[in-house]
Amino acid sequence: MSSDSRTPGGPPRSHPGQPRILLGLLGLLRPHWRSDTALPARIESLLRSDQRRGARDRRLYRELIYTALRHLPWVEPLLDRDPGLAAKTLAWLAADTPSTHALRAGLAGDWPEPPADLAGRAAFLRADPAEILPGWFRAHCPEMFSGAELDAQARRPPLWLRLQTDSPEGVFAEFGTLGWPLRRAPALGSAVRVLAEADVTKTGAFRSGRIEVQDLGSQLVLASVEPAPGGRWLDACAGAGGKTLQLARMLGPDGRVDAHDIRPAALEELRERAARAGAANVRILPRLSRDGYDGVLVDAPCSGSGTWRRSPHLKWCTAAGDVDRSAARQRELLAGFAPFVAPGGTLVYATCSLSGAENEGVLGDFLGAHPEFRRKPVRGGLGFLERGDGHLLLPSVHDSDGFFVAALVKK
Repeated sequence: MSSDSRTPGGPPRSHPGQPRILLGLLGLLRPHWRSDTALPARIESLLRSDQRRGARDRRLYRELIYTALRHLPWVEPLLDRDPGLAAKTLAWLAADTPSTHALRAGLAGDWPEPPADLAGRAAFLRADPAEILPGWFRAHCPEMFSGAELDAQARRPPLWLRLQTDSPEGVFAEFGTLGWPLRRAPALGSAVRVLAEADVTKTGAFRSGRIEVQDLGSQLVLASVEPAPGGRWLDACAGAGGKTLQLARMLGPDGRVDAHDIRPAALEELRERAARAGAANVRILPRLSRDGYDGVLVDAPCSGSGTWRRSPHLKWCTAAGDVDRSAARQRELLAGFAPFVAPGGTLVYATCSLSGAENEGVLGDFLGAHPEFRRKPVRGGLGFLERGDGHLLLPSVHDSDGFFVAALVKK
């Protein structure tokens, strides 16, 4: 029987079997959540393995599972000591959404309304707020252990879109018809936040390429650099191409972006996204020849600590040694792609990491070994903090993922 139960003509109600199902799912995931970097795919496969679970069921258990991952040191001991209390705690901590409301009221209705801040919730549960981040990370980014940043880490991340049209009225109208309000980001006019649980891939705006799913922090990386229209750029670690398409739009029809990545599957996804967006100025290059570009973007693979609120399992799968290995690879990439920058051109180094070892540490080593590059000013007023010769965006500033960015000019 599906737990997606309803009273006749009324809202969904909780089902007595839901806590048992939740604990069963957590039991199946527990052997993997401190080691499997691909845990989200495992979660989706598990949620879809029982055909009796409808979409609302999957939303419910997905929210509860991710709540557990965000608060793992608080919840994991309860799974052994008092599983019923573990389920109640998760229902209380979870975001109050249409899919979780009934279970939350049924299991934790006798508890007070959760305080807005993590410190208040921790006090009620007699827990340590700092435990929701791995302790070793404090040396890498002490700011993350402040109240505002811990609050951000404990919240569901919002869904951000990037507008790919000069006439967004149709996008707002379609989303309004669907009951999905949109709100523009004060920091960046091209970014809008979806204020509802929504599958935007089923909209006409998405199918026609007028919107792309892209986090606001990711959008602010290139916004801070302000590439000049008409230039020729290389996106050296393009991946599936979120920044590639943003860069192509910033450069305009007279500009060009060459997109490169060592992963063929990622480039194939980029090819599809570029076609949907009508980005005729994107050229996909599986192999590169030395060429002088006006700008080179090295959006380097990293430990991903800036995305921990969106992918909380990575907090528990990542160790200090992983950061060191990422930093070594980043040094290689930055040094390897620097020769592609033409004299007077711009080299942009970016990561979705908040670790100083991967950010200002890598950048400082590069500048020490490459005196032909010097720091280039970036656009102010976007909420970035100065870190060495680069800039760090913390998640709490705009309710986004965290990023580091540095712009360098070749003498």
